[in-house]
Amino acid sequence: MAKKILIVDDEQNIVDILKFNLRKEGYETIEAYDGEEAVRLCDQYEPDLILLDVMLPKMDGFSVCRKIREKSNVPIIMLTAREEEFDQVLGLELGADDYITKPPSIRVLLSRIKSNLRRTEIQEKETESLGSSAILHLGKLEIDTQRFEIRRNGEDLHLTIREYELVKFLAEREGQIFTREQLLKEVWGYEFPGDKRTVDVTVARIREKIEDESVDKGKYIHTKRGIGYYIKYITD
Repeated sequence: MAKKILIVDDEQNIVDILKFNLRKEGYETIEAYDGEEAVRLCDQYEPDLILLDVMLPKMDGFSVCRKIREKSNVPIIMLTAREEEFDQVLGLELGADDYITKPPSIRVLLSRIKSNLRRTEIQEKETESLGSSAILHLGKLEIDTQRFEIRRNGEDLHLTIREYELVKFLAEREGQIFTREQLLKEVWGYEFPGDKRTVDVTVARIREKIEDESVDKGKYIHTKRGIGYYIKYITD
């Protein structure tokens, strides 16, 4: 069955270009031209992936992303006409999985779509094979590979899927240092070079969620200056 992709953009020419290239690759497409329509069509059709423009009438892309994330972990790739870091950071903070600057390179866009869909399929297969909950322990954290949750003292820390995947990847290789390029390839599935800030923003968000000195004095994700990141539970 063809994967369904919801295209959300108010520029007809962009929608037409994306629709043409996606259908040529065998994808089924659904089109929305404003934020409210995007939320409604997402509920109605349950797409496998969403291409979401930032600047939209009726409801901006950030608000759409927030609403969708309240009830779905569908992969979301934000499309922005501006290369401003604020747009990129805010999109990732709200739970977007990726972002691409408009007009997008079709080659890069198709690669990002495939990598996001591939990771979703891997997650589904892992869930089916596990059957019952499998827990990884790191300090006071519980990494639930069945529910795709990370908990501290039994409380869900509400990480996004991408944040969860990054913590799980590093925790399974505790103490091993990875460059940003390696993480973009292994966790994001990039076949082409990506923006290293994506990793930095995601790590910063994870730290805010899992490192709380009021309940846990330990530190988890560490920076190896000039190289990259690693995970290890260290108490002061």
